[in-house]
Amino acid sequence: MKNLTLLFSFVFLFGFSLLGQANDTILPEPILVQEVEEFVPTKEIIHNTFAKEKEGSADISWMIDYEAMGKLIDAGYTVVIKYNTKIGAKQNKAGYEGAEWKSVHDIPLASTHYKLTDLAGGEKYVYKVGIEKGDVQIFSDKQKFETKRPWGIFRILMLIGALGMFIYGMKVMSEGLQQAAGSRLRKMLASITSNRFKGVLTGFGITSIVQSSSVTTVMTVSFVNAGLLTLVQSAGVMMGANIGTTITAWIINLFGFKVSMASYALVIIAIGAPFLFFGKSKLKAWAGAIIGFALLFMGLGELKDAVPGLDADSPLVQFFVDHNNGNFLDYLMFIGLGTLVTVIIQSSSAAMALTMTLVAAGVIPFEVACAMVLGENIGTTITAELASLIGNVHAKRSARIHSMFNIVGVTWAVLTLPWLIDGIEYFMLSMGLESPIPELNKTTGEIIKKDSYNTGLAIFHTTFNLMNVLLLIGFVPQLVRLAERTVKSKGEEDEEFHLEFISAGMMSTPDLSISEAKKEIEKFGNITHRMNGFVSSLLVEKDNKKIGKLFKKVKKYEEITDRIELEVADYLAKVSKGEMSTDTSIRIRGMLSMIGDLERIGDIYYQISKSIESKHEKKIWFSPEHREKLVELAAKVDEAFDIMMENLSENYSNVTIQKALDKEKEINKMRNKIRKQHLEDIGSGKYDTVTATYYSNIFHSLEKVGDHIINVTEGLVGDIE
Repeated sequence: MKNLTLLFSFVFLFGFSLLGQANDTILPEPILVQEVEEFVPTKEIIHNTFAKEKEGSADISWMIDYEAMGKLIDAGYTVVIKYNTKIGAKQNKAGYEGAEWKSVHDIPLASTHYKLTDLAGGEKYVYKVGIEKGDVQIFSDKQKFETKRPWGIFRILMLIGALGMFIYGMKVMSEGLQQAAGSRLRKMLASITSNRFKGVLTGFGITSIVQSSSVTTVMTVSFVNAGLLTLVQSAGVMMGANIGTTITAWIINLFGFKVSMASYALVIIAIGAPFLFFGKSKLKAWAGAIIGFALLFMGLGELKDAVPGLDADSPLVQFFVDHNNGNFLDYLMFIGLGTLVTVIIQSSSAAMALTMTLVAAGVIPFEVACAMVLGENIGTTITAELASLIGNVHAKRSARIHSMFNIVGVTWAVLTLPWLIDGIEYFMLSMGLESPIPELNKTTGEIIKKDSYNTGLAIFHTTFNLMNVLLLIGFVPQLVRLAERTVKSKGEEDEEFHLEFISAGMMSTPDLSISEAKKEIEKFGNITHRMNGFVSSLLVEKDNKKIGKLFKKVKKYEEITDRIELEVADYLAKVSKGEMSTDTSIRIRGMLSMIGDLERIGDIYYQISKSIESKHEKKIWFSPEHREKLVELAAKVDEAFDIMMENLSENYSNVTIQKALDKEKEINKMRNKIRKQHLEDIGSGKYDTVTATYYSNIFHSLEKVGDHIINVTEGLVGDIE
């Protein structure tokens, strides 16, 4: 039984193995089927969505994943754009009727951009870019844009406001730099000699510091007006200012367009603002310079946003295209435009910023911008001409030299403009830079925007001014002679007794302003000195006709002293309102005291002349001995005047008072001697009481003049009560 069981198990296992082998030979191998999954796109395949805002429209750009592109095309997908106003999207979400999203369908998948039109100007929009197939729509995340306002009164006001911010920033920066470096600027001007090359370097240095050629030219005209500079010296400074003003173009080009300085403006203001709370005036001045620098670039940033984004078919662009044939008349038209813009906004730097903004935006071609820059060089001369209107003949001639220099330069430049532009293009290409010559987009017809436009414009501005200086610096004497011929002198009164010496443009820093007042006071002293000569002549003159002329001169000069005293005092009062150091404050107080004494001298001489006139009318005569004593005393006073004038022409810090004190003692000693003799003569009856009174009044008055002269010197050294 046991054996039977084992046999049965063996047979069963053997049969099962045979059955397995039979199956291996008969049954085919199993087939592996790979399932084809249906392609399901996601919103991640749409990326880099971007909107470029325009007036009443927007260019929507996007990218679709390259690997998914073929599958989407095979599946029959197309691009769809949905958009709505920001307010409309919120209303739609809240269920308001009439706030539905607008859609653009059936955009080919191969497209990468689409222009939405008929949008409201100055409106905020939201949009989504997606793909669709039938009822299936898949969108990217929402994006937003804001359309630009249409070009109208609001945009014009925005442009003017941006330009105003730029100009104000430059003004604040310029004034801050002047106040911070005022004494240095004065020393720079004082160091100028007849060497015109040194004048060019000085003008370049000052303009580079204060970042305004207008400030330099007005300062120069004002200093010529006050006699601090000669015409030859002023010509060199003007030429240097023209080179210095090109620095502005480079600053704008390097920072204003290539780096968004406006983004860091608040950081710059944060650096400068703490200095406003310091007591030191120089630190406050530096605060103004730093904050002004930031405002300047904030204005430039707003200016870039304010200029119109113009299409190829816009009327303004078509105007420039139609009139940009490269001929002489077209260049003259754009030069006139640049001149007009500069005259209107009264800043060549702001005009240059506007021109660079327009050329960077592709609104105007490079050649047009070059012609406008030439016009801006003419327009900037208007500032100096306006400043000279209330100045003397020398100030007018200085402004005329500046105008002639720029007009001559623009004349040769416009005649050679095509070659100048070709030369700049060759130079830029040789330096590995892009060509500044405009290129058109073949698809849109718009000017392709390049960084090279503004670089080329800065190079053109610098090249023109450098070449103009090199060409004309040898002809400065001829320019001076031509200015003297075209601006005629009205005689001695125009050149020496003009009463508005210090009114040709007050400097914004007290150090520079008191330099002008110093020269005015020196001229004031010279006028009173001449009055002493008139009175001395009256004491001995016997010709009635000559005596009458001398009376008129004394009266005229006394009126001049009254007017000068009022005007200088008013000027110094305005200067004292600004930030100034303790030394400057003491200097201004001394000047106010000096002009008071000089005016009093004029009054005394007028009273002496009236006494002499009254004596002549009453036919009262002095003896030769008495006349000799009075003439001798007047001579001593004249010597005191010489010392005073010497001190007035010196640097106030170098003035010593001892020499003036010694002369004052001599005058007092002589007065005492005359008075002693006078009392003896009255006692002995040498002349009557009336004659004695006239005689006493005159010698006492001459001694009082000596007192006021010493007071002037005390005011010079700051020794005032």
